[in-house]
Amino acid sequence: MFRREKMNIQVLPEHKLSSVAPLKPYKVEKKEVELILVKDQNGVQYTNSSIDEEGRELWGKKIDFLLSVIGFAVDLANVWRFPYLCYKNGGGAFLIPYGLFLFIAGMPLFYMELALGQYNREGAATVWKICPMFKGVGYTVILIALYVGFYYNVIIAWSLYYLFSSFTRELPWQNCGNKWNSENCTDPNLINGSFLTNGTTYAKYKRTPAAEFYERGVLHIHESAGIHDLGLPRWDLSLCLVVVVFILYFSLWKGVKSSGKVVYVTATMPYLVLLVLLIRGITLPGALDGIIAYLSIDLNQLNDSKVWIDAATQIFYSLGAGFGVLIAFASYNKFDNNCYRDAILTSTVNCVTSFFSGFAIFSVLGYMAHKHGVKIQDVATEGAGLVFIIYPEAISTLPLSSFWAVIFFIMLLTLGIDSAMGGMEAVITGLSDDFKILKKNRKLFTFVTAFGTLLIALFSITNGGIYVLTLLDRYAAGTSILFGVLIEAIGVSWFYGVDRFSEDIERMMGFKPGLYWRLCWKFVSPAFLLFVVIASIVKSPPLNYDDYVFPQWSSLVGWGIAISSMLFVPAYAIYKFFSIPGTFKERIAYCITAEHEHHLVAEGNVRQFKLKHWLAI
Repeated sequence: MFRREKMNIQVLPEHKLSSVAPLKPYKVEKKEVELILVKDQNGVQYTNSSIDEEGRELWGKKIDFLLSVIGFAVDLANVWRFPYLCYKNGGGAFLIPYGLFLFIAGMPLFYMELALGQYNREGAATVWKICPMFKGVGYTVILIALYVGFYYNVIIAWSLYYLFSSFTRELPWQNCGNKWNSENCTDPNLINGSFLTNGTTYAKYKRTPAAEFYERGVLHIHESAGIHDLGLPRWDLSLCLVVVVFILYFSLWKGVKSSGKVVYVTATMPYLVLLVLLIRGITLPGALDGIIAYLSIDLNQLNDSKVWIDAATQIFYSLGAGFGVLIAFASYNKFDNNCYRDAILTSTVNCVTSFFSGFAIFSVLGYMAHKHGVKIQDVATEGAGLVFIIYPEAISTLPLSSFWAVIFFIMLLTLGIDSAMGGMEAVITGLSDDFKILKKNRKLFTFVTAFGTLLIALFSITNGGIYVLTLLDRYAAGTSILFGVLIEAIGVSWFYGVDRFSEDIERMMGFKPGLYWRLCWKFVSPAFLLFVVIASIVKSPPLNYDDYVFPQWSSLVGWGIAISSMLFVPAYAIYKFFSIPGTFKERIAYCITAEHEHHLVAEGNVRQFKLKHWLAI
């Protein structure tokens, strides 16, 4: 097999040939070239069909990219958050603000990030060669993606622990009498509406076998007095975490060639399991009541601003814009790929999945309410309480309970794995595109990244680890990620220019985005993000976990984590300004002008210094 020798010929992609004289056509047998030319990257050989003209690796197949995007966007929140939000915010009425924000902000931002990554063929940091001053935004989202890995992998480890625990004749959370149970553990069959007093709902009752297995058997929270009393990492959860990290490493170490195959399982399995769980759920007594409660329409709820805030934040976090993942994934597409169609398809699939999962969840919640003689609102909950307490308890009452538990936790595991893969790929691609030595040593860099997150994650699997996880969940990717995407939207639509961005898309796909998309990018999406940023700050409740209220110092630590990522935006802009020689005006010009147009700055032709640039749509 022959290797491509280094030549003094620079091959430019088609979209960069505007200033180069056309060459006379020279026919080459394509099939023959594919058989001969081989490139060695990171110790793995690829034919030229696997890399583009610039030497960048490409997805093996289009379906690899689509499944990777869907797998990243469809995560645990689609199952444990959206159905409950829909139920408590007016049922079917909640779909009105949710759908509105999807079309005016969610899809446009999704489309923008895919197009941005695909055209520039770069990760989240180096993509800002279009406006160098904003490169700090790239570092912000990369750091946030890394922070999320510190605790998100722990939740996947919980799922793996539950999966291992399900391979028994009798599920460990089915009855009291286990070594982790307290003296107050109560048989669920004895709990009904008259048993619960003082306004306690069944979902908040912590003395059931399922609740005690989660809090005492898995988390060991009863052995911690608070976030100041963490203790040592639990050995059983540590082993699960190591397994999760190994899965992530071997899924990512060869780039999109390996991760693109893993998602064939991780992205499709949740749909199969959800369908099976739904079919089983609707056969249970009380299931119809649960589904009716899920879909009941209460238009009066739309008068509450919190409903609109919940819809806005959910659509943003659900689609996953701003973490650098979509930019990274799209950068491995072929240059002429139709990312417009991909954006519509994948964002729609994500939202439909959220809605569909509600049927599987609320059919079982209806069954639980029927079984205990309580209202739906008494068993309805969100987050870990839903997927690690209420749903497992419901499963434990069914025939073949171990089978249902196994497939349920396989679903949670696969939902988490491909989302974690996306976040880690954003970090790896973002930094390796910026620092070429990391790209040359991708396997080693992937190993360091994966196991580096493991070391920090150990704090979240101690006796008080749930407090660390709660703090990171609130602050690591809260206001900071909203701020990052807001600056990103402003940088692309205003400083780089929505008209030029549209021209870039036209070069890729042969058509220009319609007026609707351009208006959303320039006005609606930034306004939407500004609204969500303000709401996230103003409406932020005190940090707590159940009845435990975090001390004031922990909130300061949390805001320190949030600010640590946001600081990259102004810090890099200041660094860039002072690192460029020239007058004040020249420095500003170089900072906000695309790198391939810096020669125009020297000529005094700065597009951003003209009113026409800022008014263009």
